[in-house]
Amino acid sequence: MLAGVNGIPVMGLGTFGLTGADGLLAMSSAIATGYRHVDTAQSYGTEENVGRAIAESGLPREDLFVTTKITETNLSRIGDSIDDSLKTMGLDYADLVLIHWPAQNDTPPVSSYVGELARAQDQRKTRLIGVSNFTRRHIDEAIEVLGEDRIATNQVERHVFQQNHTLAGHCAARGICITAYLPMVRGQLDDPVIARIATSHDATASQIALAYLLALGSVVIPKSGNAERQRSNFAATGITLEDDEIAALRTLDRGERHIDPDIAPDWD
Repeated sequence: MLAGVNGIPVMGLGTFGLTGADGLLAMSSAIATGYRHVDTAQSYGTEENVGRAIAESGLPREDLFVTTKITETNLSRIGDSIDDSLKTMGLDYADLVLIHWPAQNDTPPVSSYVGELARAQDQRKTRLIGVSNFTRRHIDEAIEVLGEDRIATNQVERHVFQQNHTLAGHCAARGICITAYLPMVRGQLDDPVIARIATSHDATASQIALAYLLALGSVVIPKSGNAERQRSNFAATGITLEDDEIAALRTLDRGERHIDPDIAPDWD
């Protein structure tokens, strides 16, 4: 398993949209490539495929890291909803369970449900707990209830054009790593700086985008249903960027957000 941040393998497979037989094949090909971290959610409709891919891989359960996320409609029944997810996946435990989104308009507030997530960890339904799409304020509210060193990660949109340094710094100061979703901006990486650096490493733009986030200390969960692209993405873990390249990529940040549904909080 690739070295992890806060116990989370740094390269994971995002599974949004990987439903049905094709989705199962995609997950199986990723595991065969070497992915050992699979990211799903109650709202994705992919938990069953994740469980089947793990079962069919023949690998020991402890060799695979499974993340799932609790949807907003289950915030009042976190423990039971985790049981539902485990049953769907055919697993005895998850490796990481996240709150997918803070409740819309903070109704209910973080303080009313985050404690139940910690109880699920105490009951060994999950090894680690974390959050997703939490702002600095939401992070602080969760820590006020849980204390330090309980939240492993905050999964947020992060890529070269939306680098989220303020939020990432706030989390890092509290021992929380960032898991970056949409790390390759759906392939919209046409930029001369990225192209120049990619050429110098004989790499693709997507690989450089991933390598940059890894250099920042993020976990990345690129999604692909294509075996060749999965292998290409996975190979980004072998790219080491120079300091000047990291500095150049840092200048590309322009606060370009792609995921902003009605449920979203007031972003930092």
